[in-house]
Parts: sequence; C-alpha cells; structure tokens
Amino acid sequence: MKKTVVIIPALNEERSIGRVIADIPRDFAAEIVVVNNGSTDSTAQVASDSGATVIDEARRGYGQACLAGMDYIKNSSYLPDIIVFLDADYSDYPQEMKDLISPITEGRYDLVIGSRTIGERQKGALLPQALVGNYIATRLIRLLYHVDFTDLGPFRAIRYDKLLSLDMRDRTFGWTVEMQVKAAKKGLRCTEVPVSYRKRIGTSKVTGTIKGSVMAGVKIIWVIFRQLFS
Repeated sequence: MKKTVVIIPALNEERSIGRVIADIPRDFAAEIVVVNNGSTDSTAQVASDSGATVIDEARRGYGQACLAGMDYIKNSSYLPDIIVFLDADYSDYPQEMKDLISPITEGRYDLVIGSRTIGERQKGALLPQALVGNYIATRLIRLLYHVDFTDLGPFRAIRYDKLLSLDMRDRTFGWTVEMQVKAAKKGLRCTEVPVSYRKRIGTSKVTGTIKGSVMAGVKIIWVIFRQLFS
C-alpha cells in the first residue's frame, strides 16, 4: 500500500478538528499533520489529543500553512507516496479519502481534486460567491491551460514527487488554484472525483465575509494569469 500523509491547515478550529481527525481512515493515513496556523484557541491541544502530529506556523495564510506541512515532511525520516490536503472545518468528509486517492494508487493519475460541485452537498454549504468564483476560475483554466476542472476544492490528493516538482509558492488564498494551474502546465495527469460537502463548523475566514470573498477572488484570478508568464 502506498504511504499517504494528510496535511490539515488549521486556524481556530477547536470545535471541528477533533471530528475531522476521527473520521480519517487510519488504513489510508500513515500520519496526520495538523498545521496550527496561529490559533488563539485550543486547536493544537485538541488535534494532539486526537492523535495528530501538530506543528506550529505562526505566519498566517492557508498556503503558508500548507508549505509548513510540506517542510515538516521533507525533514522527516521517511518519504510518503501521496499527500492529501484536507480542511479543518469539518465541511469535507474525510472518510471518502479512499475514493480520492484510488486514481493515484491505481497508477492512473498524479493529481486528484475532490469536486464539491459534482458531488453531493448540503444546501447552503457552498455559498453563492464560492460557486461563482469556482465557475469563473475553472472556465479560465480550461480556456488558458486546456485542462477541465469543476472545482478548486481543498480536499485533494497528489503524488508527493509531483507536488515537489510544482515548486509551490503561494502563501494565501491562491494555493489551490496555483497547484491546479501548475499541474496543467507541467502536463500532470489530473482528474476529479465527486466528494460530499456540508456546512462548515464556524465561519469561513475567506468566503464568510464580503471583503474576504473579494480578496480571494482577485487573488485567484491573478494567480491564473500570472502563470501564463512564468
């Protein structure tokens, strides 16, 4: 069986992180790494008590936390085959991880996006601004990079060696789209699988406010176009 490590960026998710970790199938996760991204609550303690490895990254930012998780893995005593990224807010269904990684373990694909738009989702789980943003971004990727995606969902799996080859840089909202655009440019074998989605516990740091939604949208579009000239 291929060795899979799960990276979970977490900022003030003490109410949800324990439930996320509990639902991760242990048969498919060699290690669960929670990146405590400057939380002011008990996120780190709950994650540790739930059996995860907790590392601290005080510099705020979704991409910053993901990069910190990758740095931890680079310095560990073993190298994984697959990295799974998962949110800490309990909106994803971690128990669907087997379906997410199967296209990679079967040797057919390098990157698998868990698509919330083609999967089953609870009413109101994806806010209108997120749906519109996903639609615009994925259509631009199709137009500019000729790869079809339906979502920029955070629940995703990628071969570890391919992840390193992408030279990920974004430290904030653009992390997910940067990965997809760079994968398209490099010719990685990309696919999507439908995943379930529910209303998150707590309020989103991005789409939960108009300002956050606008900032995220601008950043995502900028990343998509920037990669044309890099």
